[in-house]
Amino acid sequence: MDIQELNTKAENTWCPGCPNFMILQSFKEAVAELADANKIKIKNTAIVTGIGCHAKIFDYVNLNSFSGLHGRVLPTLLGVKMSNPELKVIGFGGDGDTFSEGASHFIHACRRNADLTMVVHNNQVFALTVGQPTPTSERGFLDGYPPPGVTDQPLNPIALALINGATFVARTYALDKGHLKATLKQAIEHKGFSFVDILQPCIIFHNVVPYFQKNVYKLDKNYNPSNFKAALEKALEWDYCFDKGTKVPIGVFYQIKKPTFEEQLSVPDNPWYKTERKINWKEMTEEFKS
Repeated sequence: MDIQELNTKAENTWCPGCPNFMILQSFKEAVAELADANKIKIKNTAIVTGIGCHAKIFDYVNLNSFSGLHGRVLPTLLGVKMSNPELKVIGFGGDGDTFSEGASHFIHACRRNADLTMVVHNNQVFALTVGQPTPTSERGFLDGYPPPGVTDQPLNPIALALINGATFVARTYALDKGHLKATLKQAIEHKGFSFVDILQPCIIFHNVVPYFQKNVYKLDKNYNPSNFKAALEKALEWDYCFDKGTKVPIGVFYQIKKPTFEEQLSVPDNPWYKTERKINWKEMTEEFKS
């Protein structure tokens, strides 16, 4: 397909130079390539967004879309999937959106293993509301927070996904476009709950680009993503703080096959979403006539 078909006429209001532009372009390319390879059907692909800078992607991709409430991407995503299991559904959330208000939903999405993809734009800050800390903000984070800054240990999304049963867990970096696109394609193709944590530094309120450029590295080609113990060890290698000398692994940490949530449900031979309906608006509105 022509990738231009995924464009919209909406004016883009992200800050100039924001890594979200890389995520947007990589996602559109991933979708177009998967469609060309007959891995997905555009008409059966839907996205759901929450609230935050990430959520503007809703306006910039020409797909079936739903813009939901803060922290409620995953229950909405699951509702879309359950209403029609034949759809390919992809959610976009921020780190505050997903791991603050949406933390309980994330845990249960991991353990249910419905066939859906959750992509988190992780900039470790509430950027849309000008710089408050999120559950993934590092210790000592001060911007938008009184001294001595954040004292809590940041939440580790990779470890959280692993210990709660996600069957595809990956981390990528917004400024490595090739790796980002490849990771998104793998996640979308995976059958089961796939989680992608995108390191997406906010260049205004949390500009840690120099740190990532120096310390991000890709998992070795011989790394075995089916080894849970190895995956957890790699997940704990970086604690989402910015200590000197700490390396940040990116790649697919874990991937296994398990029955999906919808596969384990009792589905009738003629499910409702396949039923042909004839809607007679005249009959439906008859009772409202005066």
